[in-house]
Formats: sequence, C-alpha cells, structure tokens
Amino acid sequence: MNIKIFADGAKLEDFIELNKSNIVQGFTTNPTLMKEAGITNYLDFARIVTALIKDKPISLEVFSDNFDEMIKQGLLLSELGDNVYVKIPITNTLGESTKDVIYTLSRGYDVKVNITAIMTTDQINNVISYLNPDISSYISVFAGRIANTGIDPVPIMQRALQILTMNNQNCELIWASPRELLNIFQADQIGCHIITITNTILSNMYLIGKDLDEYSLETVKMFYNDAKSAGYVI
Repeated sequence: MNIKIFADGAKLEDFIELNKSNIVQGFTTNPTLMKEAGITNYLDFARIVTALIKDKPISLEVFSDNFDEMIKQGLLLSELGDNVYVKIPITNTLGESTKDVIYTLSRGYDVKVNITAIMTTDQINNVISYLNPDISSYISVFAGRIANTGIDPVPIMQRALQILTMNNQNCELIWASPRELLNIFQADQIGCHIITITNTILSNMYLIGKDLDEYSLETVKMFYNDAKSAGYVI
C-alpha cells in the first residue's frame, strides 16, 4: 500500500514502541486522548514526545477557544520541533471559522498546520486558500465520524483529494477516526495520503489475508470455550 499510517493515541509507552516500527510513519494526538490517558500536564507531555521522536511528524493540538490564544499556543507547540504539525480545529466552539488563525500561523509564521475536525468539503474549500502552499500541511477529515451518521465517507474523501490536488500540492489528506481495518484499504484505494490508526486497529493487522474458514472456526471455538468456562447450562 502507498498510504502512510500515523499512530493516533496519547500513551507515551505506545509512542516509544511504535516509533521503532516501520509501519508507523507519524503520530497524532488530541486533548481528549490525552485526558483519557491520564495526562495532567499537556506541555510536559508534548515536550517529552518531541524529544523522543524527531524524525517522524507529530501533530499536537491547540485547545483555546480564543483565536489570539490559539495563535500563541500554536507558536509555542511549533517551537518544540521541526517535525511538529500544529492541529487547529476547523472552528471554535461557537462555530466561528479559524481561517484567520490558519492564515497567521501558516502564512505569517511558516508553521506546519493540521486542520482538524473537518467533515465536509465546503469546510475544506473555506480554508484551503489560507494555507501556505510552500510548506507542508495536513487536512484531517473525520471519515469515521461521517460514517457514524450513515453517510458513506468515500465520495467525500475523493472530492477532498481533488480539492487539494487543484489548490495545494503540499497539503496531504488524512483519513481520520477510522473504525476498522478495512478503512486502511479504502483510503489507500482512493489515493488518500495518510490514515490515523489507533492501537486497537493496529493490533488487528495480523488478520490481513487470514483464511475466513479458519477465522470462522476460531470464532466458534471462542463461543464454545467461553460458555463452558462460564458454566452455562440450558
């Protein structure tokens, strides 16, 4: 496959282990994942991660709702390493576009940015011109969350790729929040540049190419053994 796999998480031990892997070519995280991982000091964690990983891209997210503060946070995070991409949500919590923040960081300070929480091509069209075309950047479309609404994300991702191709050759599309291993193949098939993968999905990569008859038998044995060990009777 041509697609690049980025590990998505916030556990330091996972970052250290996956950094040794040839499969993982980058890392992403966000405040929610960090909270779930029990991280109490955001900046300390960011400093540790960027000190350990210097040759693969790392996306770290701003979390202020104020645009001026977003810029300050973005500049601080970008200073942690040349491989840092500053994640900027497509809007603040009031639904106000962050395009001026994107413009200031990307074009004003040459900060590599990762525009996140995108779910429509209109959102991409609204911000693509604010990115600096001369430096690397990412657009993260939450395909998994789109799928959660019952909408097929593939046509949206295909259109997103067209927008990037026509407007910014240095901007790569990220298939974000995948739900299953199949999404890697779907993303690769349409030519998506990057997909973010959690440890749960990564742990299933051994199943690629597995014989389905064998997999069926293993499933039957699992049900049988679990019922037996639980002492169930009918």
